[in-house]
Amino acid sequence: MHNHHESNQTAGNLKISREVIATIARYAALEIEGIDSLASFTSNIKGWLLKKQSARPILIELNDDLAIIDIHVNVKAGVNIPEVSEKVQAAVKEAVQNMTGIAVSRVNINIAGIVFDEPPLLFSAGQQE
Repeated sequence: MHNHHESNQTAGNLKISREVIATIARYAALEIEGIDSLASFTSNIKGWLLKKQSARPILIELNDDLAIIDIHVNVKAGVNIPEVSEKVQAAVKEAVQNMTGIAVSRVNINIAGIVFDEPPLLFSAGQQE
């Protein structure tokens, strides 16, 4: 598996790294209303942290000039998650394809958490009057 996309052109070679693709995907995702942030880690249902490679909020898989992009996001409370996810998928696919020329076959959205505007108030027995 390569860490970059190569394209042969008459003037020379073009290499686009996975990090560049991930950066484009990051900015496209964060521009969508309803997305709070990218998730810095993921966990499974039991709460165990997943493999170290999933610690990145965006994973790029490149195969034969096709990219598959996995994005882990935190959404804002109260949003329509399927609708926001579709907007992120379309925005990321369009941005990556327009800026790099690399075809994006899939954009997988993983909802890692929900962010509320104001945290709930927590009182311990010592703080109540």
